[in-house]
Amino acid sequence: MSNATLSDTRKRQGELGQFLTPAPVANFMASLFGPLPKVVRLLDAGAGAGALTAAFVSRLCHKKDVVRAIEATLFELDPFIQGALSKTMQDCEHRCAEAGIRFTFTIHKTDFIHDMSALLMGNLFATTPPAFNVAITNPPYRKIGIDSAERRALSSAGIETSNLYTGFIALIQKLLIPTGQIVGITPQSFCNGPYFRLFREEFLRNMELRRLHVFESRNAAFRDDSVLQENIIFHAVKGRAQPRELVVSSSSGEHGDVVAESVLAFSDVVHPHDVEKFIHIPSAPSHDAAKAIMDGLHSSLTSLGVTVSTGRVVDFRLKDSLRQEPQKGTVPLVYPCHFDAGTVRWPKPQSRKPNAILDNDDTRPWLVPSGVYLLTKRFTSKEERRRLVACLFDPDNVTAEWLGFENHLNYFHANGRGLDRSLAVGLFAFLNSTVVDQYFRRFSGHTQVNAGDLRQLAYPSRDTLHAIGIDMKSLDLPQEKIDALVAKHLHAHK
Repeated sequence: MSNATLSDTRKRQGELGQFLTPAPVANFMASLFGPLPKVVRLLDAGAGAGALTAAFVSRLCHKKDVVRAIEATLFELDPFIQGALSKTMQDCEHRCAEAGIRFTFTIHKTDFIHDMSALLMGNLFATTPPAFNVAITNPPYRKIGIDSAERRALSSAGIETSNLYTGFIALIQKLLIPTGQIVGITPQSFCNGPYFRLFREEFLRNMELRRLHVFESRNAAFRDDSVLQENIIFHAVKGRAQPRELVVSSSSGEHGDVVAESVLAFSDVVHPHDVEKFIHIPSAPSHDAAKAIMDGLHSSLTSLGVTVSTGRVVDFRLKDSLRQEPQKGTVPLVYPCHFDAGTVRWPKPQSRKPNAILDNDDTRPWLVPSGVYLLTKRFTSKEERRRLVACLFDPDNVTAEWLGFENHLNYFHANGRGLDRSLAVGLFAFLNSTVVDQYFRRFSGHTQVNAGDLRQLAYPSRDTLHAIGIDMKSLDLPQEKIDALVAKHLHAHK
């Protein structure tokens, strides 16, 4: 394939949110199903070239168990890959014939979301929606806007979500019969955050979660497509109560890699009283250790008298008020690019981002009074070793009466004003510690850190944070010294 052709293919796949499943991942997914009925009615929505159905068929032909027939229904919208899908299904038919299994297939070259949403709301001449007892899926991953055709179609079927992949899973869930099984590979981002709360509630209400599998590297599952979104594989059964225990496993995603498994109480994965229904997934022993430490903390931001908010300045909405360099009538505008060794270095010469914003009647509602603030990045890059990156804004270093915090930041404050310095430094050390980073990774499947996620964390007491802040003589400490400092004070104040 020429570079131009490959580029066009990648562009088309990106527009569709399509990332094809590598064979080792497909084979692993096919191995996760429990006992199957004699006649399998299989759904593969967003089938691509058919790798998942082929892996499922190969496993059943090899096992030669009770399955006597497979009726496969596949949806694939991309015309450039439909020929390969048809060929794969013909190969499956031949493979099954040799194994004594009847295999039939139907390929729908239409939009799964529009077709099934219409069926579920009774729009297509009262046609009864199909019913499946098995689904295997790698749904497309792409955000969908409120006014998009996909969002409207899903809403008509009673599904409210902001991404194609959760829309696919929600539809598949409705099409499964009771005791029907699904194995899917999706981004891990549905496990936490406010945007997926409705999806989590519906999924956990209707599906028994039996297995969760995570990858040790963000790009392991789809390395060839340069996908940096963290992925998860899940196995669930429709219409049963949540189990007392479930299997959580991890691997590198490489062919032949060892899969590490552990059995966890379901209440450790989804906390019984968590109204957000976050799904916590330890993928390493360090995550378990972090959870044990964090479980011993009982303060909330509210009890500390602290609030965390998303930066108010949305730059493209105030672009006429932005200035590249400070000048008369402006105040500092802080972006993540101003983070430097634990503190804010402002202004930043030759920055691609503006350093200042006008202070006037139009911008004042989006500014905050100067003071000591703790800032965290809302998005981290793949190069950064920590998911949580905290930084101190020190008014001694940046002289101003008012400040602008850009929308890619979260800022900790006390009723809209700055924090006590030692408390802010204590929070700085705590949030930059490895234990918090490891704990945060249990329930954050993406690189975004929302203010809501930070509100959900448990924190040390105010006295402990003050003590850490007083003991921390420099913000630019090596990671091991930050960890040692935090560990010392958490232990001393038990």
